Amino acid sequence: MDYEPIIGLEVHAELATRSKMFCACPVVDSTVAAPNVAVCPVCAGMPGVLPVVNQRAVEFALRVALALECEINYTSIFARKNYFYPDLPKGYQISQYELPLARHGCLAILTSQGERLVQIRRVHMEEDTGKLTHVSQNGDHQDGDHLPGAHHPGGAYSLVDLNRAGVPLLEIVTEPDLHTAEEVRAYATALRSLLRYLGVNSGDMQKGVLRIEPNISVRPAGSQVYGTRTEIKNLNSFRALERSVAYEIQRQIESLSQGRPVVQETRGWDEARGVTITQRVKETEDDYRYFPEPDLPPLVVEPHWVEEIRSTLPELPAARLRRFKQQYGLSAYDADVLVSDRPVADYYEAVVHASGAAPKVVANWVSGELFSLLNQSDLGIDACPVAPEALADLIRMVSRGEINQNTGKVVLGEMFQSGRSPEEIISSKGLRQISDSDSLAGLVQQVLDENPDQVASYLGGKENLRRWLFGQVMRSARGQANPQVLEQELDRQLASRKK
Repeated sequence: MDYEPIIGLEVHAELATRSKMFCACPVVDSTVAAPNVAVCPVCAGMPGVLPVVNQRAVEFALRVALALECEINYTSIFARKNYFYPDLPKGYQISQYELPLARHGCLAILTSQGERLVQIRRVHMEEDTGKLTHVSQNGDHQDGDHLPGAHHPGGAYSLVDLNRAGVPLLEIVTEPDLHTAEEVRAYATALRSLLRYLGVNSGDMQKGVLRIEPNISVRPAGSQVYGTRTEIKNLNSFRALERSVAYEIQRQIESLSQGRPVVQETRGWDEARGVTITQRVKETEDDYRYFPEPDLPPLVVEPHWVEEIRSTLPELPAARLRRFKQQYGLSAYDADVLVSDRPVADYYEAVVHASGAAPKVVANWVSGELFSLLNQSDLGIDACPVAPEALADLIRMVSRGEINQNTGKVVLGEMFQSGRSPEEIISSKGLRQISDSDSLAGLVQQVLDENPDQVASYLGGKENLRRWLFGQVMRSARGQANPQVLEQELDRQLASRKK
């Protein structure tokens, strides 16, 4: 029997505000900050304290909702989502349930099958939980967000860090529109790019600021009845997302094919073993006992404020992708590579405008040589030591024939390491290209005179030796010969010897 996977995604994105969702505690990087340094009675869940909504967080949430073309609810309601974990200090989470901030949006994704729209069910605001670290009896530490302390490996004890508790969190929920691991990855990639363009989330998945939870079920092909779904919790890399979804689809298909029912549950991803593992039986909405948050009035956003926010939205990735293909004549692949990260797209356009070079030539330099240097140094484009104007100068010098392409790559590496301008490097190291035909004529003659056997073989019909002779002259010129001028002079002298 053929089966059809049905997948919906819940994405939790921390909003990049300076303070938490319902209190004035600063938002700190919980991966490097000392534990529990950004905690107050409000986010620690002390009795008698009152939450106050962070206006900046609402603004950021509206930016996302508008970019996803959602319908905005000008009045929305915060609710209490009741459940117990050691990293949830109040014993409930302030979230939104029946009346979220926004709903009914969409996001375009690109897959190997072309472009398609994924429907967004809802966008709602909530607060993040704290962070658990489980310490086993042998002293090993293991992160364990939302794992009951009694179930962690090794026994011993758990440590609770509440720095992250109360950080503004945006949950973006799709309809069950996705059917393959490729589509899931494409959606997650597109959403991360959108959030970064909007400036509301860093997209640094390794730090947990963007966490993805797919809900997966399978059903017989052609059936309209949904199968039993499982949820994979807290995935924080595209690789883990794609691999875990592919595994879980196959696991469910094999289970049903063997007559075993799928159990509704929450599962985790074991990266080392490449399998999903049971964590707990999946709660239903009734288990959370939602009710309106009594300490917060309805959240009312004025229409004029929403329109003001809409007017400040930047050019979004999908629109920029279309423009790069139309304005610069780039392929879909090149445009996607450059557009996926806003700072990269900004850098690329700055080089195009400063250099006057062909957009494709600039794309090759940025996505090729520059990306390679950045990856080797583990740097992002924001920390690139080569300014767009400096790369533009280098590209112009290559285009004018002052240096050749290979020398240009060497110069770029030196620019990256030293921060010096291409002119300084080329002048100080004598790298300027030799384009004078008289100078090259002497080098060609010397190489031909020193290699009579190879010249004779070439003249006898072994034409592949021309490339070898070319390389010998280029070596004599220390790689600085103008290739076009050199080829013309080499052909001229070989032809004269043939006569």
